[in-house]
Amino acid sequence: MTLDIPTIAMHFGDTLLSTMRDVLPIVVIIFGFQLAVLRRPVTHWQRVVLGFVYVVLGLALFLMGLEMALFPLGESMAEQLTALDFLFGQGEAIPAQVPWHEYYWVYLFAAAIGFSTTIAEPSLIAVAIKANQVSGNTISVNGLRIAVALGVAIGIALGSYRIVAGDPLHYYILVGYVVVVVQTYFAPKTIVPLAYDSGGVTTSTVTVPIVTALGLGLASTVPGRNPLLDGFGLIAFASLFPMITVMAYAQLSVWQTRRQAEAAERRKDNAL
Repeated sequence: MTLDIPTIAMHFGDTLLSTMRDVLPIVVIIFGFQLAVLRRPVTHWQRVVLGFVYVVLGLALFLMGLEMALFPLGESMAEQLTALDFLFGQGEAIPAQVPWHEYYWVYLFAAAIGFSTTIAEPSLIAVAIKANQVSGNTISVNGLRIAVALGVAIGIALGSYRIVAGDPLHYYILVGYVVVVVQTYFAPKTIVPLAYDSGGVTTSTVTVPIVTALGLGLASTVPGRNPLLDGFGLIAFASLFPMITVMAYAQLSVWQTRRQAEAAERRKDNAL
């Protein structure tokens, strides 16, 4: 897309209209229930209307930014990191079948981009703040965000390896959910619902476009891979592994608290 002012303005207008059309059902449902079912006026309606205007404008600008910058940048990075001249250097002998370990920069980039996009995910920030408020500050906002981001980083790196290796997707997902079920039994019951929700909030506005672009870029450049069969599926890893890391974070916290309590009890006994 050319970057002249009329083209950008036309593209923003189309994106804005599309965003308004997408948000309209939400507005109809919320105001419909408020006025027709609850039969009560909307409090501070000027602020509510202004908030919806901000939401529509923000989403339109955000979608344009994704389309113009983040999505093509993620795909081009995947293509450059899997280029044979980058993997082996100029003048080096290139094997007929590139081994999976030669793509280590791809795995590192996948983990880094998964971690950074999750930290910046607005939906995760909102969930972490609410969890902190409801739990009485026992759940740390930054602790939860880092635990989820680590899960996404591990998942995206492992998913990138799956694309490079060409392994079937369902094997990884089945094993992952077995781990989740086992952890659910042993993890603190108060953290399990939050861990399950944490897997869902990662598949939102920032993470999905970049991770999808990375998967499609990998599948398009790794020899023998099909973009349709192998390019998709990274989002499943991004949803699965945060559940594991959040429950592991809670289990480690409980273990550390119990250990500190036992140490304090031993010091008390020694003092007596």
